[in-house]
Amino acid sequence: MTAPKFRPLQFGVTRVTLRDGVPGTHYLKAEQDLQPFAERMTDRLQHWAQVKPEQTFMARRVKQADGTLGDWKHISYAQAWQTARSIAQGLIDRGLNAERPVVILSENSLEHALLALGAMLAGVPFVPTSPPYSLVSVDYDKLKHVLNTVTPGMVFASDARYAKAIAATVGADMEIVMAEGGVEGRQVTAFDSLCATVATPAVDAAIAATGPDTIVKFLFTSGSTKLPKAVINTQRLWCANQQQMAQSMPVLAEQELVLVDWLPWNHTFGGNHNVGMVIYHGGTLYIDDGKPTPALIGETLRNLREIAPTVYFNVPTGFEAIANAMTRDDQLRKTLLSRVQMFFYAGAALAQPIWDSLYASQEREVGERIVMGTGLGMTESGPFGIFVTNPFVQAGDLGVPTPGLELKLVDMQGKTEVRYRGPNITPGYWRNAPETAGAFDEEGFFCTGDAVKWIDETDIHLGLKFDGRIAEDFKLATGTFVSVGPLRGKIIAAGAPYIQDAVLTGINLKEVGAMVFPTPAVRALSGLPADAPMADVLAAAPVLAKFQEIVNTLAQSATGSANRIARLCLLSEPPTIDKGEITDKGSINQRAVLTHRADTVAKLHDGTLHSIVKPQ
Repeated sequence: MTAPKFRPLQFGVTRVTLRDGVPGTHYLKAEQDLQPFAERMTDRLQHWAQVKPEQTFMARRVKQADGTLGDWKHISYAQAWQTARSIAQGLIDRGLNAERPVVILSENSLEHALLALGAMLAGVPFVPTSPPYSLVSVDYDKLKHVLNTVTPGMVFASDARYAKAIAATVGADMEIVMAEGGVEGRQVTAFDSLCATVATPAVDAAIAATGPDTIVKFLFTSGSTKLPKAVINTQRLWCANQQQMAQSMPVLAEQELVLVDWLPWNHTFGGNHNVGMVIYHGGTLYIDDGKPTPALIGETLRNLREIAPTVYFNVPTGFEAIANAMTRDDQLRKTLLSRVQMFFYAGAALAQPIWDSLYASQEREVGERIVMGTGLGMTESGPFGIFVTNPFVQAGDLGVPTPGLELKLVDMQGKTEVRYRGPNITPGYWRNAPETAGAFDEEGFFCTGDAVKWIDETDIHLGLKFDGRIAEDFKLATGTFVSVGPLRGKIIAAGAPYIQDAVLTGINLKEVGAMVFPTPAVRALSGLPADAPMADVLAAAPVLAKFQEIVNTLAQSATGSANRIARLCLLSEPPTIDKGEITDKGSINQRAVLTHRADTVAKLHDGTLHSIVKPQ
């Protein structure tokens, strides 16, 4: 069989070194050394403002009077630099600092970007906060926790949609800055007035006072059974990680970088990984106001029909929607595939059928496949840590460590935990010494809780693959361990395109169960009207028959109780961010779902839950 043809892509790290430690411990690192990197991300911004001042730094579609999105508004590197200097002066005038940072309540926007840059120049940390904490939450508990943790000196919001949350959580003595709109009964500073501040030499002095240890931002973890933690992001962490990415992914510097991106900036994937690479390499970021949801995916597809990215990042649900659309959308295929050199996914497992569909559309349109990159990282690692090393990637592959990052592989509970040490690792959690102390081992390695194993034990240079989260794995009553990550991936793959995600049950019980979050595709499968209640859709005979087929297929490949789905139920209520069941990047938190749906778990296993599917 002829090997598939891929669009050429160079991989920066292809060989690793492995050394043994104490019994049960090994150390893995790239043979390639980490090259020198900038001390401050603002140095890179200033460089591009001088070298190519008129090039677009960022662009976003303008919201029109009727609420629709119109033409693109562009901000050049020179404009970004000058506006950021003015904002920096305003923050300096207010005496803001790490003890009184800037909290940003906003989706991705040009104003959000400019305020963040201004804070960086002034040496004032900023705190991009998950919009659902303000717009979806009903109790604002997580927003209150953010504000209590960082004690801001200023709160920014894009518009009046945030007014209710601000009124409920922000003290009367706190300055509120808004791009438009206001908060009833409160004095609000217009963002434009902040941008109109006249910069003085104090800005240059503030820039000079920053260095590798200066805190750039606090990024909050998604939180599961505990409240979110504020991860300290320093200039060293961010700059080192961008250099690591550049060496692992040479494609970033091979041509002018163009991104079309929706990933939220309060999350490390969008805010550090993608925004950082644009600043580091002098690229252009088109802010995509779409999302991989039925209501907003149309906007993403619209943007990708118009703007051709050079590399493209998304989560599996986004790639699934794009894969489905490309089978019938000629313009989408033409534009998206015209110059993209690499796709990259993170956040959850990408089912093989989605992969196959993407490849089929690529071969149809351009006669070759686009490499789908992936890896492993986390908020605490900047996030980039491990990256695939060849185009023949399979679901679950992670690859090898990026230059300068040493991995410690530790045998634990029958699995191997991967731990990180390097210049891209956070110094800890803000104002949380106990969590910081518990996050690092005796050698200073960050304990990730992620389990890995070799892709091929006979060739370490192929690297590692994902083996689940150690904290998610559990024992059955028989003492048999259930490896949650790989089994969940099998369920999602077997149930494509009808399964969004699955949560495994059976802790200390005799058998494994699964609670499934279905995709909107089940509506068409049910044969019921489009507005039928989801509970009725999931109880429809065609839907139950399909899931019976899925469970039977899974049972055929099961080798024992630990990987056999003995019972499955469909959940009509989607995961909620309020309860920590879903993260900002769209991945499911297994422990949080089990905690908040304990009654459903009990009924699933005692047989009293309606419409349980078992293998036949």
